Amino acid sequence: MDNVAIARILEEVADVLEIQNANPFRIRAYRNAVRTVQGQTEPLSRWIEENRPLTELPGIGKDMAGHIGEIVATGTLAYRDQLLTEIPRSLLELMSLPHVGPKKAKKLYDELGITSVDALEEAAKAGRIASVPGFGEKTQQKILAGIADHRRHGSRMLLADAETFVEPLLDWLRRSPGLERLEAAGSYRRRRETIGDVDLLAVAPDPAAVIQHFLAHPWIEKVAMAGDTRATVSLGSGLQVDLRAVAPESYGAALVYFTGSKEHNVKLRRRGVERGLRISEYGVFRGDGEESIAGREEADVYAAVGLPWIPPEIREDLGEIEAAAQGHVPRLIRREDVRGDLHMHSTWSDGKCSIEEMVAACASRGYGYMVLSDHSKALAMTNGLDARRLREQWKEIDAVRARHPEIRILRSLEVDILADGSLDLEDEMLAGLDVVLVSLHSRFELPEARQTERVLRALEHPEVSIFCHPTARLINRRRPVEMDVDAVLRRAAELGVAVELNANPHRLDLKDSHLRR
Repeated sequence: MDNVAIARILEEVADVLEIQNANPFRIRAYRNAVRTVQGQTEPLSRWIEENRPLTELPGIGKDMAGHIGEIVATGTLAYRDQLLTEIPRSLLELMSLPHVGPKKAKKLYDELGITSVDALEEAAKAGRIASVPGFGEKTQQKILAGIADHRRHGSRMLLADAETFVEPLLDWLRRSPGLERLEAAGSYRRRRETIGDVDLLAVAPDPAAVIQHFLAHPWIEKVAMAGDTRATVSLGSGLQVDLRAVAPESYGAALVYFTGSKEHNVKLRRRGVERGLRISEYGVFRGDGEESIAGREEADVYAAVGLPWIPPEIREDLGEIEAAAQGHVPRLIRREDVRGDLHMHSTWSDGKCSIEEMVAACASRGYGYMVLSDHSKALAMTNGLDARRLREQWKEIDAVRARHPEIRILRSLEVDILADGSLDLEDEMLAGLDVVLVSLHSRFELPEARQTERVLRALEHPEVSIFCHPTARLINRRRPVEMDVDAVLRRAAELGVAVELNANPHRLDLKDSHLRR
């Protein structure tokens, strides 16, 4: 059980409590615990294994430590499961929509009895949302646009959200009797930004026992099919999960097959045919023969066609097989490769931690540098900084620098690109920053030519260092702006302006196809 999954369960408790209008101090306690869990670099499961008291962590009292221990031990939390029975389950989907969230979901439920996306859409089209205090016509139109995006993306779930279901399921399955091997496959294993469903592969001497253990999980809402070696279920979240038990001698071949992508596998099989081999989910066979020559391990399948093992994250038929054939398989970036953080917000704007806490978090990760980049003033909802407050922040940064010589602390600001391409900070103040980040946070609807012109003008400013989350997309929630990305990337390269890959799982911006250009 990883920290992300633990935090997700605690966050669901906070969300339901907020819907129920529970004691705000209880809600805050769970949200504080979520932030603490998310901020830990070391798995809390290791703390529990080593009998280290979780109460040493900020915001984690005795009861919360007990909750975390239960989640790690069982993969779920009985209190959370009980709370979920007290509200319409469809409210959780409602809360995930853009411009809704727990408080507004509760308001809509109380005022209009809305418990589903369909009911919300009907009410918005009839104009009833605008009449609810605190909403209005503008919010109503934003909700309708959010519903349209939700329908367009269908049932695909954000990878980070899927992790909070899949990882606890894997932990649950690892306690199956006699389990020998277990792995998630499909787009989840390839780490695609969204996934449709989840494929799990297992090896065990008694597959039926593993299947029965799987079917006993409390999150399962519907069993579509179940046999001795396979089961397909739907979770309460709507996520479909398919578990297959395979023979040990076929495990590697099955993992290649079910991991995909389809295009990657087609090219791999074609390479096999060229060598007189037949590749399937059961193994690698010579011609029409029945005896497998490889299949127990993935690496054996690739070796049979003259290739080194290829990481699942790049199995998309985008040149990875050709590169592998030349001995040039890319080494993927690892956590230890990250030497610093160039984009972070503190409590000076919309962040959750003080500068001192941010420094401690970066130092605990072994970073050599960090860039404090709160929002500028244009984005009012973020409590952005104007020139006066920025000068005050610099004084605090100077004081923190003196206390922490072990890490390089750089002064920055995430400056809004205004509608005409000018920047939301005076030149005098920009010159006082070590790093200048610029971003789009408004006027997403501009046509392509105007949006491109706007961005190019901003990049021309001599103080600009980094262009952040360039297309401004939010996966499954907001479409990317219309912009000539190629023209922007070319000009950024000419000007020496770095372009960010924002790794927030809701953004992943720039996306992979842009990064390959």
